[in-house]
Amino acid sequence: MTNTVLVVGATGVVGQACLRHFAALPGWRAVGVARRAIALPAGATALQLDLQDAAACQAALGAREDITHVVYAAVYEQPGGLVGGWRDQEQMRINLQMLRNVVEPLDRPGGALRHVTIMQGGKAYGVHIHPQIAVPARERWPRDAHENFYWLQEDFLRERQARSGNAWHFTILRPRIVFGDAAGSNMNPIPAIGVYAWLRHEQGLPLSYPGGPPRVNQAIDADLIAQACAWAAESPNARNETFNLENGDVFVWQNVWPAIADALGMPVGEPEPQSLAEALAGQQPAWERLVDKYRLAAPRDLAAFIGQGAVYADFQMNHGKAGPLPPVIMSSVKIRQAGFHACMDTEDMFRKWFGLLQARRMLPTAQQARDQA
Repeated sequence: MTNTVLVVGATGVVGQACLRHFAALPGWRAVGVARRAIALPAGATALQLDLQDAAACQAALGAREDITHVVYAAVYEQPGGLVGGWRDQEQMRINLQMLRNVVEPLDRPGGALRHVTIMQGGKAYGVHIHPQIAVPARERWPRDAHENFYWLQEDFLRERQARSGNAWHFTILRPRIVFGDAAGSNMNPIPAIGVYAWLRHEQGLPLSYPGGPPRVNQAIDADLIAQACAWAAESPNARNETFNLENGDVFVWQNVWPAIADALGMPVGEPEPQSLAEALAGQQPAWERLVDKYRLAAPRDLAAFIGQGAVYADFQMNHGKAGPLPPVIMSSVKIRQAGFHACMDTEDMFRKWFGLLQARRMLPTAQQARDQA
């Protein structure tokens, strides 16, 4: 039997990885949904759709008889309002409505829908508002008492599923800091770090760590999330369950920075605490010179390449905070006991993503720099 998965938010860091993964799986058809044009992997098809337009979603999805699974990886972030917008009521309302506009047309009598996966994250435990959370954070804890669109989306799914007579199931994944190769993403620090590094390279400067005090944290490779989504889509153990998800180890930015510098072909410098967002502001002309010099395939528009990734990097690198900072650790025991065992070394993950961006000519390589010298 062939399954058809609708990957919603297919241009984002999670959605892009999921679309690529499902398109390569035997027995699956993958349909990517996004408002922007989608770079399709082999075997996938695209559906360009504004998720805030309920009528358009109904027209596009209401008559489809083939969609068996949904991986919902879309998120609305206010332009220029990352981090600060996470507690905004209008942003919460829009994120709920977007999910409703996808699920409601598919959830109908005689429909093919069998499973929906949605994303939450560390904010479920209040990591964005509490100075400290208990370690490790566990899925069985009561909800953290703060307003969050996570809870709105989860409550909608539970209510809608009950109304359907449990005709389909859902899984909630809570990834830690996500890293991947998506360009223009609001929450992918990789392109922003790469641009920061190579702008320094062109000035003859080493790669200095720009963040704040150290903190023990966790990461998750976007491809690992995709694997977990494929597992959740078919595993009975994942039905109506919530799972934390991370690489399987911990990391400290300062400790992995030498590996990042090495992957980018740069020496490590002494730390230089600064805002990455401020450092990259106004660097459009310098970026264009870099693109031309190395004949890169990356977007000439710097914002189109890094999105709000520099702002997100500042948040994750603890810019402007005073130490010592407590660790942020989420237990992944539950998902391992349920049957998903994939893991990845976080240092290898950083090398992988910077290497892939260089292989795709989105960032220069050390060899290119030597050839230009």
